[in-house]
Amino acid sequence: MERSLTLPALILGAGITLGLGFIGHSISDTVTNLKALDRTVSVKGLAEKEVMANIAIWPIRFNEVSNDLPALYDTVQQKSDKVVAFLKQQGFSDEEISLSLPAIEDRTAQGYSDPNLKYRYLAKVTVSLYTPKVDKLLEARKQIAALAREGIAIGGNEYESRPEFMYTELNNIKPAMVQEATQNAREVAEKFAKDSNSSLGKIKNASQGQFIITDRDSNSPHIKNVRIVSTVTYYLSD
Repeated sequence: MERSLTLPALILGAGITLGLGFIGHSISDTVTNLKALDRTVSVKGLAEKEVMANIAIWPIRFNEVSNDLPALYDTVQQKSDKVVAFLKQQGFSDEEISLSLPAIEDRTAQGYSDPNLKYRYLAKVTVSLYTPKVDKLLEARKQIAALAREGIAIGGNEYESRPEFMYTELNNIKPAMVQEATQNAREVAEKFAKDSNSSLGKIKNASQGQFIITDRDSNSPHIKNVRIVSTVTYYLSD
């Protein structure tokens, strides 16, 4: 004989059914929300700025030859003093000028003698200028011919003798450039969201790229181009 279901059993069964339905609905909502969170867009924001170098290093090189070593040292000293005097006339101080010991080469000490060799000793001299007065250095370079009138031929190849310009005040412009790069990224993301009929949400993550400092061009190494690219990922919603 079949047993009829009691009221408590019916209530229990109904509760289980409703509970399973609620769980299924909750899982469905959770999956939908997770899919919504997966909708993101990653964009890059660029910021660039031109700045003037604030430090300059200028190696002024010249050579001197002689067959008399003591006389060579005397000549090197005299011409080095003239180079230093020239730099002081251009407005540079003793603290900005340094003189290295001359490199003396005995060209007959190679184990053989060149019959066409006229001078035995060769002295290579470098007077270095390290200064924050970049404008004064640029002007001094235009007056370098004055040393030729003193009998000093500035030598060395272009790479060795050209001034080096540096920008060391990056921390002063970092905050503004990071803000500009982030704003640029947001503008790109907003354009993408609009084109895809979406709305731009909060930032999921962001990374700041490295600051890169380069010469603006080969003819103006004293003018630097500072560049940063930031990457930002935003959530998208309907």
